[in-house]
Amino acid sequence: MIRCTQASTRTQLEQILELQRQNLPKNLTEEERHKEGFLTVEHSYEILKEMNEVCGHIIALDSDKVVAYALCMHPKFAESIEVLKPMFHEINKVVQGKHNYMVMGQICVAKSHRGQGVFRRLYNTMKERLPQGIDTIITEVDGKNQRSINAHAAIGFTELKRYMGEQGKEWVLIQLQ
Repeated sequence: MIRCTQASTRTQLEQILELQRQNLPKNLTEEERHKEGFLTVEHSYEILKEMNEVCGHIIALDSDKVVAYALCMHPKFAESIEVLKPMFHEINKVVQGKHNYMVMGQICVAKSHRGQGVFRRLYNTMKERLPQGIDTIITEVDGKNQRSINAHAAIGFTELKRYMGEQGKEWVLIQLQ
């Protein structure tokens, strides 16, 4: 039975990183990236731990194994991960000084557990566990990751804006209220 909770141990954080490694573009074929989606950011253990201390990452456990996760990234980490800095700059343009949001820094479901409602359960748990005063979840999706765009739209995310990042890469900034 799968249960969703917040990450609380070193082992859980290490399992998040292992699942992340399995789903990075460099470890997937072109066909897998197109069909299954892919991750963009590779986190260090240190930054993952720091983020978790501010707001626990949401994980789905099958027995004691992490089979999915949604990373919680407080806006105070806006300058901590180089590849995400442009996202925070674009968020700040759209939210115009509001700080009542949490960024979902990355979401991933193990191939073995896809299509079972885990994605939706991760976001429902995240909404339930947000720190007091936070009422919006914001994230961005690579414009080429249609699987992720569709999955987010299906659970109620709406588009805030599209923008072009480095090397002409399109990003879709979305929110869930």
